[in-house]
Amino acid sequence: MLSSITRFLRDEEGATAIEYGIIAGLISVAIVAILPGLGDKLAVIFTKISTALTSAGTATPAPGGGS
Repeated sequence: MLSSITRFLRDEEGATAIEYGIIAGLISVAIVAILPGLGDKLAVIFTKISTALTSAGTATPAPGGGS
């Protein structure tokens, strides 16, 4: 009986799965913390690009026709 208890206490088979689960959880938390700020920055960049393209498409032609 004591031998069975000792074997059970020394068994580390499930430890690796638990460690991988903890690592995956920490990575998930980091991603959730970083993405909102990144999304706001990307929205600003795409708004600037859109504004530049819109103003370039509506620019007045140069005097004299240019063609």
